[in-house]
This record gives sequence, C-alpha cells and structure tokens, in this order.
Amino acid sequence: MNSTIDRLRKQIGTDRVVTDQSDIQPWLSDWRGLYHGAALALIEPRTTAEVAEVVRIARETGTPLVPQGGNTSMVGGATPDSSGTALILSLRRLNTIRRIDRDARMAVVEAGVILQTFHEAAEAAGLRFPLTLGARGSATIGGLISTNAGGTQVLRFGTMRGLVAGVEAVLPDGQIYDGLTALKKDNRGYDLTQLLIGAEGTLGVVTAATLRLVPAASETASAWIGVASPHRALDLLRSMEATSGAAIESFEIIPAHDLELVLEHIPGTRRPVATPSAWHVLIDYVGHDATARLTAMIEDAAGRGLIEDATIGANGAQAAAFWRIRDSISEAERAAGPTLAHDIAVAVDAMPEFIESAGATVEARFPGVTVSAFGHLGDGNVHFHVNAPKGTDAATWRSNPGAAISTLVYDLVTQAGGSISAEHGIGQMKLDAFARTGGTARLAALRAIKQGLDPHGLFNPGKLIPPLAPATGAP
Repeated sequence: MNSTIDRLRKQIGTDRVVTDQSDIQPWLSDWRGLYHGAALALIEPRTTAEVAEVVRIARETGTPLVPQGGNTSMVGGATPDSSGTALILSLRRLNTIRRIDRDARMAVVEAGVILQTFHEAAEAAGLRFPLTLGARGSATIGGLISTNAGGTQVLRFGTMRGLVAGVEAVLPDGQIYDGLTALKKDNRGYDLTQLLIGAEGTLGVVTAATLRLVPAASETASAWIGVASPHRALDLLRSMEATSGAAIESFEIIPAHDLELVLEHIPGTRRPVATPSAWHVLIDYVGHDATARLTAMIEDAAGRGLIEDATIGANGAQAAAFWRIRDSISEAERAAGPTLAHDIAVAVDAMPEFIESAGATVEARFPGVTVSAFGHLGDGNVHFHVNAPKGTDAATWRSNPGAAISTLVYDLVTQAGGSISAEHGIGQMKLDAFARTGGTARLAALRAIKQGLDPHGLFNPGKLIPPLAPATGAP
C-alpha cells in the first residue's frame, strides 16, 4: 500500500494524494448516511492525463478505484467498502468548461463541473442545458453521466443519455478513450460512449463530455393543479400534450400526504391552492406566450372535469415556491421519520393503476405504513416511498420489516414489466434486488461486458453488477 501511495505522489504530485483520514472522512459516507466505508487515500487529479496515470498505477498494483463526483448517489454508488484497500478517485478538480459553441449548441465540459455552474455558463451564452434535479448545487457532470441521471425535464428532453453527444474517459487498462467529437453518424461497431453512460464507474472513468444545449426559454409558466387521482392526472397530461406538443417540459405528481409533510416540516412553504385535493400536479410550460396558453389549457381541463383547483405562478418567485415544495418532499419525509425510497418505472399508461394498486397492497401487507408515490408521471417514473409508522426506530425498521417491504415493492414492479431503477442506478443498495429480478440474459451480458473491459474487477467494485451466486451441490 505504501508503494502505491509513493508511486502516485511521484507521478501526479503530493498535493493530489490525500492520506490524512480526517480529510478523507467526509467522502467515506453517502449523503444520506446509509453507507460508510474506508479508503487508502483520496486522489484528486486535475487532468485526464493524471487520471490515466492513477488508473495505470492502480492496475499494476491491484488497487481498487472508486470514482466519485459530487457524492450525491442515492444508492451508495460512490462509497467505498469497509476494507480500506480502495482509492477514492475524486473528479472534482476536473472542473473546466472547455468550450461552449453557440452555433452548434454544444459544450465540452469536464467531469467535475457542478451542474448549477454549467447551467449558469450556458445561460450566459444565451442557451440552456435542459436537465435539472434537486442536487444541482453539488451533483457533477461526470456523476450525472455515470448514473444516466433523469430529473424533472425528461418528459421533453430525455435522460442524460440523450443529452450526451460524446465522452472522454479513461478505460481500465489506462488508455484514454477520446469520443468527444459530436458525430451524427458513426457506424464503427459498439457505441462506447453509450456503454459508459449509466455504467456507474464500473467500466471507465468519464473525464469530460460533449453535451447538447437548447435555446434559452422564451417564456416559462408554472402551474399547481389539484386533481382527484393519478388517473385524472394522466388524463390531464394527455389532454395538454395533444394541445401543446412538446411545450410541457415538466409534469410532476404529488400526493396530498407529501404536500402536508412539506408544509409541516419545511419553513416558509405555503399551500398553493385552497381546495383540498387527494393529488396535485406541478407543470412547467415553456414557449411563446406560455402563461396565456397554459391558462387556456387549464380552463379547458376544468370545463371537462379533469381538475379540482389550479393556480399559475404570477412571477418567477411564485413558480420557485411551487418547485421548492416539490424539491423538499424527501427532506420533509426524513424529518417525519424513517422512509424506504424506491426509484421505480413502469409504462406511463400503467403508472396510475400501479400507484393505487401497489400502494394498497403494501399498506395492507404492512399495517401502519404510508405509501407516497411522487415524481415524474409523464416519464413513467415515480419515487415510491414507504413511510414508517410514527415513533418507529429507524435502524430497526429499515432491516425489519424494511427488507421485506422493498422485496414486495420490487416484485410488484417486476410483475408490472417495470424497472427497479428508473434514474438513481443500482449502486450497492439494489444489488440483491437486481440479482433476483434482472433476468438471466441481462445479467449475463452485464457480467460479460464487465469482465471484458475490467477483468481484474478494480473499477468501483461491489456496485451495479451483482456477483454470481456461489455454486451449490456436488461438483
């Protein structure tokens, strides 16, 4: 181990190699505090060439690497194990926006650039990067690519996968893959760029990316709408899509239970509409004459009985207040007590029925819990949270009955033909569930790809790829 540290200091500089455990400590836990590990050192390269040097030394010494960006993983995907043998490879110092091409609407951005910083740079150039999420102030571009992040604008622009035109990455053998050129056609076999997106750092370390930008929004209107049920919410979405085309950028569903928790636990929040509703929808409409057009659609929906109450943000501050409620749901749930979070997807048209039937099944099977499903209805992705009864001890409840609750949720998702991970990834949290529900063909292919590119298993070990079950029976 000392030899590895000495070589790293010699090759990339002493200031890039942090071994003081008090300095490393903040990066040894996930942001929710569910996973804790240990590390030999924290490595902070500043260039792609230095990342390549780190990878080569790690390979030659058999040292595991755990790539880390903003450390905002929801599934423990950037936390090392407890052995203390791994290096945390921090990409935070690769934080340069190399260029923004206004004419091509492209930007080349290094992995450590914080999403909010990139938003501001694109805006200064008269453009925008159409992906946002609650952790935009700390999440990094490299982490967003490695987890194929989603967020609240997927309805119109897709996930991170659709916004990446190319990547630069260091592969497990230490070679630099330069795929930054944004080619519209490239038929040279397997698409390595797409393979690295969503790989959670198990196949390579993304060091930079070419990202697609879109024109700055001419006008944005936000509305908060009360509806009777998830079915009514989907009817409203379909009606608005038929009228507006792609102008609806965000369509978030929120149960009354979560609205009440936010109002109770998040200071400064206010009830958006006076009429009590079982469900609520938050909509962003982007385009010319947005407020007038959204108002007309809401009036039409009200006339057809699709909505119970609605208000449109009169200014940016009111729209921000709507979004603060949406972005504070997880925080409010944590303040109220233990919560099991499940990031799941089913077909869009099947989601309302799934929300109601799966929620009823879980609450009947585990009396006292409360299910809240909120999020990206238009994407077929909700955050299916199961909240513990009041007064429950968090540590005890997460293991029992928590494990059984999550097993039931993932079984219900799989039976509905859905995915146990819509946008957060597998990490280490969902390894067992993925091994059970992933299907033999998918898992075999993932393991073969991992073995082919990282035969020594040094890149982010213990994440994404479920290990093979030990053989049983006579040889």
